[in-house]
Amino acid sequence: MSNPYLPVEAKILSFKDETDIDRTYRIKCDIPVNGGQFFQVSLPGAGEAPISISDFNEDSVDLTIRNVGKLTTEIFKLKVGDKLFIRGPYGNGFNLAGLENKKLIVIAGGTGLAPVKNVINHFCKNRDKLKSFDLILGFKSPEDILFSKEIERWKSLIDVILTVDKGEKSWKGDTGLVTEYIKTLGIEAGPDYSVIVVGPPVMIKFTTMELLKNGISENQIIISLERNMSCGIGKCGHCKIDSRYVCLDGPVFDYIQAKNLID
Repeated sequence: MSNPYLPVEAKILSFKDETDIDRTYRIKCDIPVNGGQFFQVSLPGAGEAPISISDFNEDSVDLTIRNVGKLTTEIFKLKVGDKLFIRGPYGNGFNLAGLENKKLIVIAGGTGLAPVKNVINHFCKNRDKLKSFDLILGFKSPEDILFSKEIERWKSLIDVILTVDKGEKSWKGDTGLVTEYIKTLGIEAGPDYSVIVVGPPVMIKFTTMELLKNGISENQIIISLERNMSCGIGKCGHCKIDSRYVCLDGPVFDYIQAKNLID
């Protein structure tokens, strides 16, 4: 029987700086994955951490990593051709087929854009599979914006609102929280909507409240929870909330399930 905690090597094919502290690594990987899943990423002597999959194809996976601790500091020292260690993927991911023929709204805050990036790319390529597609993205400042080039490409294909909490004088775009722009979508209550909300817990809380005020039903909201997932297989209990293990039952939940998870 194989050891479920044993990672495999994954060579770094390329990397791209997104911000001063965020970097997307493309690693060689032919393991089947779904958008919204995550890998446990490690380096010997530095530790292990859960990292969301930001995009993928048949032979590579993109991991967008923020430099915030011992492990990520060591990862940021690596070069093309060096190796990371991964195990997974873990979690359920997004059900793309279940979103087809819907009026899809994706609302992402900060690094929450990473786990939903593949969903956005998928439906930008398959626009005919949706009745409509709106995207609201929020960041703390212009310097914190992830995937700038991809966002510009998305703007040419779908309706995108990009806002920052506080803009400097040089910022010519929208400012304010993502919740302020939900009412601009002109939502008409009905069964055709599906809304994905990904970001920090406080952002998810107030975004879902605003969606409910604007005619979206609880069963139309999908969220992805950020949690300190450690083992990835439901054994360590680090990500347990009430009776659910985020690494097994999530990180993608429908709102009706998630609202009853009491930490």
